[in-house]
Amino acid sequence: MAKKKSNVMKSGAATLAVLLCEDIEELGWLGDVVEVKTSYARKFLIPQGLAKVASDSNVRAIAEERDRRGEQRKSERIKLEEAAAAVEGAEAVVAAKANEQGHLFGSVTAREIAANLREQGFAIPDETAIFAADDGVRLAGGGHGDRHWGGIKEVGVHEVTLKFAEDLSCKVSVVVVAEVAQA
Repeated sequence: MAKKKSNVMKSGAATLAVLLCEDIEELGWLGDVVEVKTSYARKFLIPQGLAKVASDSNVRAIAEERDRRGEQRKSERIKLEEAAAAVEGAEAVVAAKANEQGHLFGSVTAREIAANLREQGFAIPDETAIFAADDGVRLAGGGHGDRHWGGIKEVGVHEVTLKFAEDLSCKVSVVVVAEVAQA
């Protein structure tokens, strides 16, 4: 993982080597020894229990947990790769209310797309981000930071990208059909 820009070393800045006790996004994984600003370590990382001062005894104590977490990350990655391979090229058919011109009253959201794919038996994690390929708008996402809620607003076939991880994605087709009015 890359270091956070605001906490990386700058020439002349006081730094401290810390041992991470948790996975910290953009800083490192559990068991990594990283250099951070002394103030960041002393005011945030250490009091929150996210890091300890790097010492030989602390490194040895956390080595077993680091190995266990590494294996856990590998197995989770394998599951995500299998899920992405299985859903690649799938088709989700979603019915929505629309006018005569094909404009939807509302929109088809990522939640509806994911629910449809789950009903078909695909394993779609909740934190999967879904992007519309037509305009690059993020329909929804899980734990990937900012959320831009949009949706598909037209009847027709749309290609969307499911982003399982930073470097793992696949494409699926979403067929939006006009809902038939019941009399």
